[in-house]
Amino acid sequence: MKTKLKGRYVIGFDGHDHVLIENAEVVYEQDTIIYVGKNYAGEVNEEIDAGNAVISPGFIDLNALGDIDHDILHVEASSRRQKNLLWSEQYVQNGHHEVMTAEEEAFKSLYAYSQLILHGITTAMPITSVFYKKWAETYEELAAAAHHAVSLGLRIYLGPSYQSGIRVVQPDGTIKLYWDEAAGKEGLQQAVRFVEEFDGTNDGLVRGMLAPERIECQTTESLTQTKYFSDQLGVPIKLHAAQGSFEYHTILERYGVTPIQYLYNLGFLGPKTGIPHAHFIAGYSEAQKGEGDDIALLKETNTTVIHCPLIIGRHMSALESFAKYKRAGINLALGTDTFPPDMFQNIRTGSMFSRFIEKEQEDSTYADFFRAATLGAAKFLGREDLGRLSVGAKADIIAIDLDGFHMGVLDEPIRTMIASGSGRDVKLSIINGKIVMKDQKIPNLDLDKIKTKGQQYFNKMRKGYLERDYQRLEENELFPPSFKVVDSI
Repeated sequence: MKTKLKGRYVIGFDGHDHVLIENAEVVYEQDTIIYVGKNYAGEVNEEIDAGNAVISPGFIDLNALGDIDHDILHVEASSRRQKNLLWSEQYVQNGHHEVMTAEEEAFKSLYAYSQLILHGITTAMPITSVFYKKWAETYEELAAAAHHAVSLGLRIYLGPSYQSGIRVVQPDGTIKLYWDEAAGKEGLQQAVRFVEEFDGTNDGLVRGMLAPERIECQTTESLTQTKYFSDQLGVPIKLHAAQGSFEYHTILERYGVTPIQYLYNLGFLGPKTGIPHAHFIAGYSEAQKGEGDDIALLKETNTTVIHCPLIIGRHMSALESFAKYKRAGINLALGTDTFPPDMFQNIRTGSMFSRFIEKEQEDSTYADFFRAATLGAAKFLGREDLGRLSVGAKADIIAIDLDGFHMGVLDEPIRTMIASGSGRDVKLSIINGKIVMKDQKIPNLDLDKIKTKGQQYFNKMRKGYLERDYQRLEENELFPPSFKVVDSI
């Protein structure tokens, strides 16, 4: 079965970098691209004309939102209210429990993965929140997630998260870490079991990975064991580190070095290790102390930084800067991490922050960020068959519509689609040679029904915060509306 996809522009790959071909075609047979260029002379079984569109490699989201976003509840909470959104120590001591049922936890990944596909993401490495969990992800949740990924046709890297500690708030408002090392060991065991059972299934669309929760919630033993199993199983690791003041200064106080230096000393960093967000490093503008050259350590070990500009920007932080890390030779990838899972918005935001910090556009262009969302991510995964449109690559392809009036005038297709477009302009998504989305519709999926269930899930999640708050504030005080709610004026 050969299919020809043609359009106004094709982002091809010449072996070194993306290139732009006007009025061109991509031909794929089964799951593999066999031709990129103009005027394919061979016969095909099917022809798809995307029209005035950019035909692009699908986005690779290495910190993809895998549930229904809690951050909408956090993003405008004042600094004095942020701790109210964490677990209280009393809540944990009284026997904390799962907020959601097993069925609800299984549903959340269907909601999230359908959103990823609608936004042009063809390969995802998800993350979910543990704010409303009993502890961390379970084997059963991830088995359900794998099932949903298969049903949607999404290429995915999965593994249940695990942790040995969580942040809790004491009655006086002080944040500390509450430890349960046995839970961390059990979580790692079930993560290894999941990888052994699911890695490479569904014709290779489902792959395994290890996902220890944030660094301050891990023991040294857990991290060293994670690295051991990553090497033994041949799967990547994703660990949130160097992402905030509490974490950074906790690690510095506990071990006498920065989080990145600590991971380096453990031998944890390396080509199979990806670090979201890696911006809170020695010399960072908010770091009170800490010495060394963390960027040099990341470069030396070929560790990938997974940059998530939208989420950290919403929380008043930024990578200082994308251009600086790029010039240092660090492999950079992108993650959306929040709702909407929109790579266009993340590229715009990241480019803006980097330009602001550098006062220069060089190494901060839309093209630089586009490479991170495709080639940089593929490099981390060790996949020369992803993140590009070239002969031999997997047929993971999206088409971005340029016809919308909101796109404005056409300058140059990459700049135009990033400056004016969004994930909603992706009108076609093909993964492994199969159409998984067309005209913002997913085959055999009732999006209205899923939206209704998603709202019910979110409402229940929101109420769960009330019983965990160390001050037990009323709902309108914990989550104040943007404007006062009245019956009339």
